[in-house]
Amino acid sequence: MTKKALLAVAIAVLIPLVSYLWLKQASDNATVMPAHYLPDTVINHVEKGQMINDTVWHRVANFHLVNQLGDTVSLYDLQGKLIVMDFFFTSCGSICPLLTKNMLTMQRSFARGGDVMSAPDSSIVQFISFSIDPETDSVAKLKKYADHFGIDPGNWWLLTGNRDTIYNYAFEQLKVDKFDTVPINPDFVHTTRFVLIDKNFNVRGYYNGLDSTSLNKLSKDIGLLMLAADDNPQKLPFDPALMAIFFVIAVVATILVTRLIFRKKNTDEPTTSAGNTQK
Repeated sequence: MTKKALLAVAIAVLIPLVSYLWLKQASDNATVMPAHYLPDTVINHVEKGQMINDTVWHRVANFHLVNQLGDTVSLYDLQGKLIVMDFFFTSCGSICPLLTKNMLTMQRSFARGGDVMSAPDSSIVQFISFSIDPETDSVAKLKKYADHFGIDPGNWWLLTGNRDTIYNYAFEQLKVDKFDTVPINPDFVHTTRFVLIDKNFNVRGYYNGLDSTSLNKLSKDIGLLMLAADDNPQKLPFDPALMAIFFVIAVVATILVTRLIFRKKNTDEPTTSAGNTQK
């Protein structure tokens, strides 16, 4: 086998190998989006002879509650925004002030132009804190609490209202008692959990509001959901169809090159032999 033939064979082997290694690395480094939580149902259907399972994720229900400014607000007013929720009460002397301070740090991280002295950008993330003692936490108390911590009402609601509505929302809609080893008293939603809601009002994560590692993950997940389309949460950084076309072209090209080299070699051999005879 000539050097040219060996080169052609090497190319035929190396192109698919290099392409495979690149494809594998791209897949391994693909961004993993925050998971969906709380499936409502799974719809099965046949597509091109294969059984496809489509999960319908729970869409948290709307609510109408009153914020620290005395305004009646609803969840579905927040179209196109990511939402971070937690639970507190104004007279809490244990975890609630710490949760509020950590959420405040997060709110200020969305300040316009990166200036913490500026008002937060209310178009990206909405923060919501439900009072778990709404019978005591009046609008006036919520306002006093918000002013004490320097909470900007532009994208942070402290909510009060009907107690059953808030508790049903915590357990039936947000499922704050799930995926956690720490039990939550159904009669008193005293929890450190932050809940992340995406633009489709699906739950995308639960986080410990007192744990820095968990809060860092929350910040990262917010960033990922800001940049990605929710309807394709684990999109690869390449088009598989284009990659398949690339592979086919590479294989055909190497085959054609190899054949041309061998054909030229076979054509040249008789000429060389004839020249030797004449001598």
